Amino acid sequence: METATIASRSDFAQWAIERASAIVAEQGGNLALAARDGVDDKIAETGNALGQAIVNALLEVFDGLIGEDE
Repeated sequence: METATIASRSDFAQWAIERASAIVAEQGGNLALAARDGVDDKIAETGNALGQAIVNALLEVFDGLIGEDE
């Protein structure tokens, strides 16, 4: 993973958009396959995994913003 400097709210917003787009590109295919199969449990599982990946990325950068001292 590359390091990014976030100096403003707009920098964070841009990073979040780019990171979410990358996650959707990486994992969106699984959701599309589940939707095509039409199995509700599989759709929910893959949708939750996609959402969790985005949450994890946001928490990772938030942890970097507050520093390890807090």
